[in-house]
Amino acid sequence: MCSHSDGSLTLWNLKSPSRPFQTTVPHGKSQREGRKSESCKPILKVEYKTCRNSEPFIIFSGGLSYDKACRRPSLTIMHGKAITVLEMDHPIVEFLTLCETPYPNEFQEPYAVAVLLEKDLIVVDLTQTNFPIFENPYPMDIHESPVTCTAYFADCPPDLILVLYSIGVKHKKQGYSNKEWPVSGGAWNLGAQTYPEIIITGHADGTIKFWDASAMTLQMLYKLKTSKVFEKQKAGEGKQTCELVEEDPFAVQMIYWCPESRIFCVSGVSAYVIIYKFSRHEITTEIVSLEVRLQCDVEDIITPEPETSPPFPDLSSQLPPSRSLSGSTNTVSSEGVTKDSIPCLSVKTRPVRMPPGYQADLVIQLVWVDGEPPQQITSLSISSAYGIVAFGNCTGLVVVDFIQKTVLLSMGTIDLYRSSDLYQRQPRSPRKNRQFIADNFCMRGLSNFYPDLTKRIRTSYQSLTELNDSPVPLELERCKSPTSETRENSYNRSRSSSISSIDKDSKEAITALYFMESFARKNDSTVSPCLFVGTSLGMVVLISLNLPSSDEQRFTEPVVVLPSGTFLSLKGAVLTFSCMDRTGSLMQPPYEVWRDPNNTDENEKTWKRKLVMNYSSSSQEMGDHQYTIICSEKQAKVFSLPSQTCLYVHNITETSFILQADVVVMCNSACLACFCANGHIMIMSLPSLRPMLDVNYLPLTDMRIARTFCFTNEGQALYLVSPTEIQRLTYSQEMCDNIQDMLGDLFTPIETPEAQNRGFLKGLFGGSGQTFDREELFGEASAGKASRSLAQHIPGPGSIEGMKGAAGGVMGELTRARIALDERGQRLGELEEKTAGMMTSAEAFSKHAHELMLKYKDKKWYQF
Repeated sequence: MCSHSDGSLTLWNLKSPSRPFQTTVPHGKSQREGRKSESCKPILKVEYKTCRNSEPFIIFSGGLSYDKACRRPSLTIMHGKAITVLEMDHPIVEFLTLCETPYPNEFQEPYAVAVLLEKDLIVVDLTQTNFPIFENPYPMDIHESPVTCTAYFADCPPDLILVLYSIGVKHKKQGYSNKEWPVSGGAWNLGAQTYPEIIITGHADGTIKFWDASAMTLQMLYKLKTSKVFEKQKAGEGKQTCELVEEDPFAVQMIYWCPESRIFCVSGVSAYVIIYKFSRHEITTEIVSLEVRLQCDVEDIITPEPETSPPFPDLSSQLPPSRSLSGSTNTVSSEGVTKDSIPCLSVKTRPVRMPPGYQADLVIQLVWVDGEPPQQITSLSISSAYGIVAFGNCTGLVVVDFIQKTVLLSMGTIDLYRSSDLYQRQPRSPRKNRQFIADNFCMRGLSNFYPDLTKRIRTSYQSLTELNDSPVPLELERCKSPTSETRENSYNRSRSSSISSIDKDSKEAITALYFMESFARKNDSTVSPCLFVGTSLGMVVLISLNLPSSDEQRFTEPVVVLPSGTFLSLKGAVLTFSCMDRTGSLMQPPYEVWRDPNNTDENEKTWKRKLVMNYSSSSQEMGDHQYTIICSEKQAKVFSLPSQTCLYVHNITETSFILQADVVVMCNSACLACFCANGHIMIMSLPSLRPMLDVNYLPLTDMRIARTFCFTNEGQALYLVSPTEIQRLTYSQEMCDNIQDMLGDLFTPIETPEAQNRGFLKGLFGGSGQTFDREELFGEASAGKASRSLAQHIPGPGSIEGMKGAAGGVMGELTRARIALDERGQRLGELEEKTAGMMTSAEAFSKHAHELMLKYKDKKWYQF
């Protein structure tokens, strides 16, 4: 069978190859007799497979009619009179029919077709009439939508992978073949690693994917679509509200996950935060939404003198003009709100069916302010034990109680300093006559310097160019951005139109948030719930959280959130926080033990919240009880609390800046891992901050690396090396020693199926075709000569005896084996020479016998 460029198929008889005995155009229109068949698109490949109990299968790609425009790439399966066209999502690169036997002279019995597409691999089941596809066990769709952020969790609770997989299986599409994946080559090697690993990827279309990354595998467990909580935008609608992002309004920007409590929080480029809770039961409910007006206008701020400013003013006086906010859906119950105080997206107001898995519990959206869209969120954190979520951007900080669905704090960054008289604000003066007070620089009015220096705001999509329009004193060098070059993000699909507005004078971004049981003030003797707030200027503000004492009151009594007046400072933007106890052991933030919020069991309804605090709140002897580790883009510091004494300082880099930093656990010890923009990966001990590793790994060549690089426990990290590839790396010597045991085997040896036995009569009188090797048909063996492919021994300059004398030491065994092979080859060569000599002698004998016969052919017996 042959395929042609006009979309036709021809069948030939090898006994009369002058012309094909059958010509068909499978997708051509039927023509009248005597007319030529209609031409179709070329058939690029065709396969003809025989069956024992049915008609043969004819499978080919292409061949569709030209009049069907915009048809997708297709694979056609012909079985008898039935013709089935399978349309593909991507162009076909190659296909291969899988059969029961590899020998074409037998009945092949095809059972599947493997189709390689440009961006996928599918296998079609030929044993069922509707030709379903097999469920692909491999993560072929990791780049289904561009990855915008990643999170990596090693040594997480072992039951999470099973739970996520069991929920994810229920959400998978129907219509797959009920048989197992037929491609069985290769084998996984798990090695000695026993702890589970999970990778979470956020995508431009708003999807979240959970992956099982244990050992060297990568298997998708669960898929969550954040866009389902919002209304679909119609064409031409919401033009004003969608200026924040042009193409991907649901793109995921930040992820925060608590594996112990299974609380999941995500923020998107459209200035929204969604809180998800995990449940095994399906529910239908309305989505609760909060709208927050976050505004900070420093042009009109005049702070009074220290003696007239109370150290802890009333909370209501600190709120910007957003006033009181309610939790009603898609409404803002504040007076004097301008007509454009609307969110960028619309949350669904009707009841929504939520399948088992992660279900939306609360949606928080920032609204437009005075015609300006809300700024993108730059930091995010959540505490399941406190029931509080906090997020910030270059405008200010928002703290929300997701248990009572109320806003606790909505405050501009500049207002966070007002709780202390050390942070007084002088009236603004013209740009030319600005005065600086050097001796009070470290503790006074950092935001007064904003007109002189545009700060680089760390977002997932774009960084700003540092501008310096006037001489800056030496004291300001510590606040300078580490680079003056504009770094463009490679991912430009979701670009904010308001990014250009974040270089205003009043912007100090919230870059890091951290919930912890700590000492909010110097005179505290016991720990209390605290929120660490880090800014882009290297300032750290401790916010005190006053929670109700009992579980019953927690659902009704208000939570008081107030800046404590404690401030710490570092060089550069703050990146991460962590805490250790007095023994040097890493302290984990408190969390609530997970329970199903939708469980109908009576025992579960009366079940109280179970909190794991990881710290004793009882009074202890006098002295410092806690170490706080703070890392910025320039340096790391360790403070002793509650005395707030700086114990250790390490300037990590002077010429570059840190992109990602995190406190991780290796071999039951905590250390600080940093990835620098110049490509260095640095590991420091805690709490002493002693450098343990400094490796020049990979210079920053793409903003994709900066956006997706993340560390995790046990000495591992990952990033997206390309839009479609995840690169994992390790800085653990133990894993490096075991890396070969963890690698899988691509090929596994199997026994070749035995060929079918052919009887004498079947071979004599015909039957099915027979397969011959090319050498058998056209080689010299058919002419009675030895094959050229046989090994011949070519003696070298040294004799075999000399080689035997040289063999010895470590390579003796290998040399002796090589000698044995050479001797065997020499014997084979000698045997071949003897065989050729015997054949020559036989030919000469036959020749002489023939000549002798001709010589005495006509002679009579009496003539001899």
